[in-house]
Amino acid sequence: MVGEDWDLLVTFFPSNWKWLAARTKALKGLHGETSAANAMRVLLLHVANGYSLRETAVRARLGNVANLSDVAILKRLRKSKDWFRQLCLKLFKDRGVPLGRSGGKQVRVFDATAVKEPGKTGSVWRIHYSVQLPSLTCDFFKVTETAGEGTGESFRQFPVNAGDYILADRGYSLGPGIHHVASNQAYVCVRVNSLALRMQDLDGTPFPLVDRLRTVTRPGEIACWTIQVADQANPPVQGRLCVLRKTQIAINAEIKRLKRIASKKGQELQPGTLVAAEYVILFTTFPPDEFTPTEVLLWYRMRWQVELVFKRFKQIAQLGHLPKHDADSSLAWLYGKLFVALVTEKLICHARAFSPWGYDLEGTAYTKSLA
Repeated sequence: MVGEDWDLLVTFFPSNWKWLAARTKALKGLHGETSAANAMRVLLLHVANGYSLRETAVRARLGNVANLSDVAILKRLRKSKDWFRQLCLKLFKDRGVPLGRSGGKQVRVFDATAVKEPGKTGSVWRIHYSVQLPSLTCDFFKVTETAGEGTGESFRQFPVNAGDYILADRGYSLGPGIHHVASNQAYVCVRVNSLALRMQDLDGTPFPLVDRLRTVTRPGEIACWTIQVADQANPPVQGRLCVLRKTQIAINAEIKRLKRIASKKGQELQPGTLVAAEYVILFTTFPPDEFTPTEVLLWYRMRWQVELVFKRFKQIAQLGHLPKHDADSSLAWLYGKLFVALVTEKLICHARAFSPWGYDLEGTAYTKSLA
């Protein structure tokens, strides 16, 4: 990230990125090199490239970026938390993701990812995080091991408050976790894993999911059924199953993906799995008088737009030293990873759209025609 590479990279940052550093006081009270540009270059050496604080300090000094100790870099990381968050919000807005109004509701997105620290003996950790919409504020961050009891993806990993509206992917589609949310007087909207979630009609008989799905035949058609989710240790949780049939192109892509995964694992796909692949299936306890089935699907769609960036974040998060024992630096690390993911998406988008050099020509004056 030196020379022309850096000059090109900053053109993909929000136009007011330096002003946001001052507004969020990311550099206030720090000693030594305090320019926004050099501060960002040092932070990205650590967050984007995955270098340890000590290696970051060495590389920054050898690259004539900044002469800072590893302790000084850690202080800058802690103070950059709000700076990175504001940059992410601006990039989401530029990307067209509708993070706008939440209608006064406390909407939270739950997710988790595994992080492998560098080296042959690098530890593997799972980070569980909750992000509020529309503010993109991370209101919970937890690090666990990746093996053993109590380390997997579950709603039980998170503090849940009465009145929360929680969005989550199919990894959280389990009865005990859904009961955990309901018992705290909160609401959930979760993508259904048809093999893991025990769905019942209100009389307690198994819900005939495949038969019901086959009644929804047109692309874009929406159906909704009232069901309950069973859990052996707790009373069932009543909610709605909201279903949308995909287009044939999307169906073919999903079936191809499932077959590829099954082939790698040496497994055979069940007929019901292939049927379910033709639909987006959500279980929700959102109040019916406030959320129609279409609105439930639109809320999950907004979550999915954020999830696309999380997917890039999960790829990037495989590299790096995670600050595990300091809340501010951990949150700054998380926001920094999201920022890098958003910039990466923007770079890819421009590279595909503009040829042959892959970036905009801004402020260039021409004295004569190309002809």
